[in-house]
Amino acid sequence: MRRHFILGLGLLILASTPALAAEKPLIAKVCQNCHQAQPGNLRGTFDSVSFKSRALQIRLDDAVEVVKFDPDYLKVTNGTSTEGSEFLRTLKKNHEVRVSFVEKDGVKFANGFSLKQPMSVPEELLIPTSEVEKLVAQGPEKGKYTLIDSRPLMRFQEGFIPTAKNLPYPSFDKLTDRLPSEKASLLIFYCGGPTCSMSPKSAEKARALGYTNVRVYHEGIPGWSARNPAVLTAPFLKEAWFDKEMPVVLLDARPPAEASKGFIKGAAVLQAGPLDAAISALKLPSADKKPPIVVYDGGTGAAASTLAAKLVAAGYNGVRILEGGFPAWQAAKFTVEQGTPAATVAWAPKPRAGEIPYNDFVAAVKAKSEDSVILDVRPASEAQGRMISGAKHIPADEMDKRFAELPKDKKVVAYCATGVQAEMVYHVLKEKGYDKASFVNATLNIEPDGTFSRAVAK
Repeated sequence: MRRHFILGLGLLILASTPALAAEKPLIAKVCQNCHQAQPGNLRGTFDSVSFKSRALQIRLDDAVEVVKFDPDYLKVTNGTSTEGSEFLRTLKKNHEVRVSFVEKDGVKFANGFSLKQPMSVPEELLIPTSEVEKLVAQGPEKGKYTLIDSRPLMRFQEGFIPTAKNLPYPSFDKLTDRLPSEKASLLIFYCGGPTCSMSPKSAEKARALGYTNVRVYHEGIPGWSARNPAVLTAPFLKEAWFDKEMPVVLLDARPPAEASKGFIKGAAVLQAGPLDAAISALKLPSADKKPPIVVYDGGTGAAASTLAAKLVAAGYNGVRILEGGFPAWQAAKFTVEQGTPAATVAWAPKPRAGEIPYNDFVAAVKAKSEDSVILDVRPASEAQGRMISGAKHIPADEMDKRFAELPKDKKVVAYCATGVQAEMVYHVLKEKGYDKASFVNATLNIEPDGTFSRAVAK
């Protein structure tokens, strides 16, 4: 009996020990194709930087790490050159990076930052976008080629180059039956762009198997999408977008009268008249917001291709055409809407983890509830004399020393000038056990009297 009691007590202690909670990853899945997790190193994608709070935000799949840095000390390794920390202001989101760090009192401090460089591919293996375009226009039979997408299935489902087959690099050795039997046939591999290793490594494996006419489309899906629409199937549209509740702009290129007999839920129909005017009437989000767009028609592909080409030419580089159009959606027995489809687009990017709508933030401020803390995380120089009425001020760079000022049983809603620092603080709070934390992702104009408004994007 005593033994059972001690064993039960031991299990209870183990179950409640924080150290045994699931550890956050040090490396993103995509980086594991070339690297292994190493203590003191984060390998993932760059998310954001705040020089005001001296912090970086790195994304590792679904996890986020906030790492502090000293702008005067941190150097950025960019291939053979070394840049100062100011270079981080120019870095695009989602670039693959490695951050080396030391940890003190649970806070990570960066002591190195390097950017993933384009993969080295022998010149004779490269094939340009123009050649891929010519082959795709001919089709595999006439062009005598096999186009292979080396990305994982989930990325392939989101959209792929027309005529491509999926053979994910991580599963290459198990799926070689997807390769053509003729070893002299033209094989073209592509993946996520110049820094992605999956297509060059797939090409190496194919050559090792005896294939003698192997090429690498180094620009990959980003290079293709900058000049051409991608495609996807009806099942992929449902699985990769609708089932995952990923916001997508869905455009029905059929005549309004035809679309009204049945359409895909959420689609906006192109109105009759000149194409440029019809596109303008859709009120699409601006191209710089990079909205994913799926276009479909009555099945021939002609109307969808014309509309998609116009959108790509206008700077939208996330355009996809639904293969088989609306008939393919019907054939898959997916839900069809009846009535009048929308004439304009209603789209907003998916909220980031912890993000609350601006209107909810306004309501929380007005409520002045004792169960909530409105947290201003801006530097003292910005907050002085211009704080939202009732807010508590803790600068983001002081948060790790002032957790005790925030009760864990209350809702904590963070805000800053643009949302960048507020998001970082949200992730820091969540890691420290503030399960009711959130943030508002908005550019705020705060007046000396404590009132505020959301800045209108130009």
